[in-house]
Parts: sequence; structure tokens; C-alpha cells
Amino acid sequence: MIGAWLVALVIVMFAANAVGGVFTTDIEFTSNPESQAAKRLIEQVRGSEPLIETVIVRNDALTVDDPAFRAQVEAIVQQLRGMAEQLDPTTVASYYDTGIEQLVSADRHTTLVPMLLTGSLDDSPEKVNAIEAAIHGAAQPDFTVLMGGFASLNEAFTQAAEHDLSAESRVLPIAFVILVLVFGAVVAAMIPMAVAGVAIFIAFGLVTLISEQWPLSTFVQNMVLLIGLAVGIDYALFIVERFREERGKGHAVNDALGVAGDTATRAVLFSGVTVVIALMGLLIVPTNIFRSFGVGASIVVILSVAASLTMLPAILSLLGDRVNMLSIPLIGARRSHQHDTNSGAWAAIARAVMARPVISAVLSGGLLIVLAIPYFSIQLGASGPASIPPAYEVRQAFEILNEEFSAGRLAPTNIVVTATDVTAPAVQTPLAALVAALVADPDIEVISEPLVNAERSIAIFSVTVPGDTAGDRAIATMKRIRNEHVPATFGGADAQVLVGGQTALQSDFFHLVTVYTPIVFIFVLSFSFILLLLVFRSIVVPLKAIVMNLLSVGAAYGVLVAVFQKGWLAGPLGFQTVPEIEAWLPLFMFTVLFGLSMDYHVFLLSRIRERFDETHNNTESVAYGVRSTANIITGAAAIMVAVFSGFAFGSLVMFQQIGVGLAVAVFLDATVVRTVLVPSTMRLLGDRNWYLPTWLRWVPDLRVERNAPAPTPEPVAVR
Repeated sequence: MIGAWLVALVIVMFAANAVGGVFTTDIEFTSNPESQAAKRLIEQVRGSEPLIETVIVRNDALTVDDPAFRAQVEAIVQQLRGMAEQLDPTTVASYYDTGIEQLVSADRHTTLVPMLLTGSLDDSPEKVNAIEAAIHGAAQPDFTVLMGGFASLNEAFTQAAEHDLSAESRVLPIAFVILVLVFGAVVAAMIPMAVAGVAIFIAFGLVTLISEQWPLSTFVQNMVLLIGLAVGIDYALFIVERFREERGKGHAVNDALGVAGDTATRAVLFSGVTVVIALMGLLIVPTNIFRSFGVGASIVVILSVAASLTMLPAILSLLGDRVNMLSIPLIGARRSHQHDTNSGAWAAIARAVMARPVISAVLSGGLLIVLAIPYFSIQLGASGPASIPPAYEVRQAFEILNEEFSAGRLAPTNIVVTATDVTAPAVQTPLAALVAALVADPDIEVISEPLVNAERSIAIFSVTVPGDTAGDRAIATMKRIRNEHVPATFGGADAQVLVGGQTALQSDFFHLVTVYTPIVFIFVLSFSFILLLLVFRSIVVPLKAIVMNLLSVGAAYGVLVAVFQKGWLAGPLGFQTVPEIEAWLPLFMFTVLFGLSMDYHVFLLSRIRERFDETHNNTESVAYGVRSTANIITGAAAIMVAVFSGFAFGSLVMFQQIGVGLAVAVFLDATVVRTVLVPSTMRLLGDRNWYLPTWLRWVPDLRVERNAPAPTPEPVAVR
């Protein structure tokens, strides 16, 4: 079995390296919103959406009227016009060639040199790097020369994401240390790391192969690593610990593996199914970002479960008691006796919670509600260039454009007119009126003349909108074009006008997230309820699980808004404050957190139900479940928090938000929810926890816990 997994790893990685994969930073819709329709029409005319890049030349001492300034700009223009492989030389323009004053800042210390790159966004990184090298080579010491545009912006995002991906691997030593503290033995700690590593690398290979047929988001690899480390280590952790527990009770190695397989492995299987169901909700949203995340995360979860069910028992079978080798002094000895669950800190906490269930439920539930309050002031959007670290040139270029020109030049808004004949007077008259209306709008700058295709069926021209391409002001201006200027000029014309470009695309994306969020919520909650109903044969357990998971997710949302949007503790923690939370993040966080929180819920409740079937004493069973799983759940949560913290301290704001949101939710879920809220409410409900109406008794019994308790021999010393 171990050999089969290693062979599969080699084959998949070899195939992935051979094909290379197709990953994109562009947003693609599988539905057909207005921005997508406009993009397709533009591609019919130009081959691909124009990649407008702008070189910014600045000198604090000289103005554009000085000969030295002119010589610098002309040297750069000459370099650019000699790069026909990277850009269209005929599109390179300067103030000295055209006399256009809009290319010069108000103080005349800065000028712009716009141009169009050739090809598509996906093959632009090498071109961007080549152009940047050329303009920097032509730059004089006293001049600031920067380049900004959608292609260079995407390249900066990709580089920052790759940096954060490599930085995430730095948390692995922390995760390993936590595993050593949980197990008290080095060899036992190495096993979950190995199992997770195999699952992650095979997942990397599979998503690369899939991307050859269906291009995936560049960030899917970050998601595979994030989710793979979290669930892969945790699943193996649960099983290894149960195996060691059963060996501590005196079971032979094979019998211990059998009990672990009949309990912890079942819990892992159903936990994994719940996680995958939640992640499948992302596939409902018709955009490549959500579907990429859903595919990548689902694959690594499925592989983690499969490895835990097959490769892990094989490893434990070979190792036997050698799993406890390299035991840590004091810690290892304490862990070897940890199965005496009637004593210790966790047992004391369990007794305290069970003794005062009302106070415990009110305080824990109230804390989660208070933490969720900032969520109600959430502003969704996209951080855009402002979310990139200041060290990146495109961030500096954006700031100059935003302050002295129009940042809309980074990604212009494209207006597409289609008709039987766009050159006919019936179309030209309203088209001229539209251009005049846009010129008169103080927030809009028309930057190109209408371009007509050979069939005279399509006319395209570009304008800029103010501020960040995904900011509120830019989107409001773009919507004014769609909802006011276009209807006012083309209301009675036999033509269709579409508004596209990055601002329009972001606006359509925000609308799509708003529409599909309740659909995804209903899908995830419904299927999770059904699965938990079948596993625990109770309608109370799944209802409570849903409510508690929503409370922990809501609290995470609130902390996210408080830190990143309101700036509470952002400075001391080293995070950036931004006007909006990433629009896709709450929906993504919900699916991931709802799935991950079920790991702890299923693991805890399976031990409670297992004990309840043995004793039929609800109070004692709840206390037993809490104190017997608290150590392992705390360790698993600590590993997840460490993994997510690696993202939290990344360079991109979106990854910072992901890391903080997931880390906070997991911490609250493993401490407040699982340690206090779940046991206190189960104590209050008593035997009603396991209530199943008679008209539902026909449903299949997919319980996680053993059907009958295994005989327990006398404990033996395990070394």
C-alpha cells in the first residue's frame, strides 16, 4: 500500500512537470454577464482584450519642458519601439509626439508613455519583465521610471502569491513542534506530516493536469497547500492518537488498528465527506475563482482522507510500538498515561462546564455574538493595487496615477457597440452623443477613438473611470455609464451597447457573489444536516451543529472586519487596513470553515455517542467525550492555527484576511465552541440530544461510532 502511494506520487508529479499546467489570474465567468459578453466581442475584433501598459517618467527637479527631460522620454520611447515581440510599436505615444496635455501632470514634473502589449494576459509575464528591464536600462539616475497596467498588476499579484506560497512552508517546523508536544514522541509526530505531504504533492500534480483542460486560478495552489496542511495533518493526528490509545489499553497492534479504523477512521471519513460537501458549494458559483478553489481544495481533502484510510494504517502496521520512538522526556511519559481521563486539566474543565451548563452556554454564546457584531458593517469589494506591498513598482505606479492622472489607465473601461452597421447614421448619431456625454462627465476621460471592425458590426472605444479599478468610485462611475449615459443616448437606437473592462468585470463579480451566496449557504447547510442526521441518527445534533458553526463563522467575520476594515490592532499586528473585505472571502470562508469545524464536531460527538451507547448516561458521556478528546482537538486546532497564520503574515492583503479569518474561527471553534458551548448545551438537553422522530426511523444508519464496545484487556506498558 505504501509503495502504491509512492508510485502514484511519482507518476502524477512526472506527468504534471511534463504538461506544465495552465493557470490564470484573470476572472472568467461560465455565465454571460455584460462584462464577459463585451470581452468576447473585443476578442473578435482585436484577438484579445487590449493590455494597456503605461510608463511613468518623473523628475522632481525638471519639468517636461526641459531638454534633459525630453531626452530621457525619447530614449525610453526609442527602446519601447524596438520591442515588437512584446508590444505594438505603433501604440507607443508620448507628449512630445502627440502634444496631448492629458499625458502631463498638473505640475509638469511627470509624463506618461502609454502602449499596448501583444498577446493575451496569460503570456504577458515575460513581456512585462522584458519591458521593465528595458526602461530601467534607459533610465537616468535622477529620473523615476515605473510601469503600471493590468498585465504588470497581475504579474505583481502572481509574484506576491508565489512568495506567500513559499513563506507558508515556513510554518511546517511549528506544526511539527506542536505534533511532538501532542504525541510526546518524534516518530509519531513525523507520520501525519508525511501523510499530509504525500496528499498535497499528488494534489498539486492533479490540479496541474486538470488545468490543461480547464484553466484554473493561479491561487489554487495556495489553497491546496492551505487546506492540505490543515486537514491532512489533522486527519492523521486523530487516527494515530486513537491507535496509541488502544495500544495503551492493551490491544495487540492489529486489534488496535481495527478499533482505530472502526472509530477514528470512520470519523475522518465522514468529516472528510462533510468538508467536500461544503467545498462543492463553491462549484455552484459560475466563475473560475470559486470553481478553482472548490476543485483544488476538494481534491486535496479527498486525497488526505484516502491516505489516512489506506497508507496510514499500513505505516502504523509496520511501525507498531516503534511509533513511540524518540519519546520526549516528561512529555512522553505524561502522554503515555493520558488515557486516564478522570484527572487532569481537561477533566476539571469538563466537570466545571457540566456543573454550570446555563452560565457556560450564556457566556460562550454571548462571546461569539459580541465578536460577530462588527460584521454588520462589512463593506465588500476588491483591494486591487492598494493590497500589493509598497515595494512593488506597480503599487507605486498606481499611486502616482491615482494622485496626478487617472488610475483608470491601469485598466480602462471598454464600451462596445454592436449593430448591423455601426457606421450607419442611425448608430453614429447616438454614438457621437454618447461620446459627448462621457466627455462632459467630470469623472470620465475618453482615451481612444471608436475602432470599427472590417464587417462594420462592432465599434469599440475606451474610457477611464476614477480611483482604484475595483473601488466604490470607479464602480459607481461605471454603473452611471451603464444606467444613465447609455440609455439616454441609445434608448431608441437599433444597437446594443455593452460596458466591459476590469471595473465592469469586478462589478459583475460582486453582483454574482451577492446572488449566489444564499444559494451556496442553503446547499451546504442542507447537505450537512442530512449527513449528520444519518451519522448520529438525531435531528437535534445537526441543528445544533449548524447553529454553532454559524456562530463561530460569524465571530470570525466580525474579527475580520474589525482588524482589516476598521483597523483595530492592525498596526501592532502588522496588517494593512483597507476600505473593503475581499468580496469572495466570506463565501469562501463559510464553505471552508463549515467543513473544517465539522472535523472537531464529528470527532467529539462520535466519542460522546460511543460512550452513550455503552452507558446510556448523557451527562457522563458528554463529560467523557470532552475530556478524552480535548487534548487531541486542541493540538489539531493549534496546528491549523499555525498553518493559517502562515497566510496571515503573507504580503498580500487577501491572504492576510484568509489567514486571520480561518485562524480565529478555528481557535474559537476548538476552545469556546467544542470545550464549552457544545457540552453545556448537550448537558441542558439531556437525552433529547439523540431525539429522532419515529417517522424518520427508516433512514440508513451510518453511525461513526462502533456498534458494540470492543473488549478491553488489561493495560500494558507501551514503549
